[in-house]
Amino acid sequence: MDLIPAKNIVIKTKRPAEWFGTDYNMNIYRGCSHGCIYCDSRSTCYGNTEFDKIKVKEDALRIIRDDLRRKVRSGVVGTGAMSDPYNPLERKLKLTRNALELINAYQFGAAIVTKSALVTRDADILQDIKRHSPVIVKLTITTDDDGLSQKIEPNAPCSSSRFAALKELSARGIYCGVLMMPILPFISDTEDSITGIVRLAKEAGAKFIYPAFGMTLRDGNREYYYQKLDELYPSLKEKYISRYGLRYNCTSPNAKKLWEAFVSECEKQEIIYSMKSITFQYKQGYEAQLSLF
Repeated sequence: MDLIPAKNIVIKTKRPAEWFGTDYNMNIYRGCSHGCIYCDSRSTCYGNTEFDKIKVKEDALRIIRDDLRRKVRSGVVGTGAMSDPYNPLERKLKLTRNALELINAYQFGAAIVTKSALVTRDADILQDIKRHSPVIVKLTITTDDDGLSQKIEPNAPCSSSRFAALKELSARGIYCGVLMMPILPFISDTEDSITGIVRLAKEAGAKFIYPAFGMTLRDGNREYYYQKLDELYPSLKEKYISRYGLRYNCTSPNAKKLWEAFVSECEKQEIIYSMKSITFQYKQGYEAQLSLF
């Protein structure tokens, strides 16, 4: 296990309203072992040349404690933006769990993004945080097909285990839902897959689904993704190059139909899907607490 130095870990976000109303970001780990073929965090701009190797920020809990107690305003602390907070090391190290205990002690809220069912281990702390501050858990689910999820996310828990995690969190009163992104052009961008995710999310008790019908590609990530396409889907790379070139946003050619099918199924299942509605719903009733010093 490699340790890397850090001065601050809980860092104020620039535009909270743009991403589920999170006021601060927290990344304890650097890198990820899930091996998702599409991960934007592999991009050269982030300077992580050993992305598949998980590294830990040295003295992380002390830094997080000091960061939180220096904040003059409470808010929601998000984690999972750059690396999964519930990677395999977390089972042993429990740094994310201990950080949530600090977030609870200092009366902050929590917003978690993960692909791991390990998040259910910390449902007890999330319940405690929920008593005074907003809590939201977003399980990233990109397909309703376990076979496909294990192909494009080879070391991550399969989709069905993530739906099971949603069900357990929901049963314990945690506000949770699905981050349905990326949807890979020519691979997972089918109406059956999209509506299948919505139905399974509803069965699991999800309160929301937030989608993106496409993916992003930039230097570093693009080369890795194309290498994996050559291994998994020979000749598909050429289709990407022809359609997208060096474009960053690679929207599915089926995006319009997918959106229509998605909205129709969400409304049928009574699941919300707009950022504004999701943020309002999980923060409802906490406005006074978030304004306290």
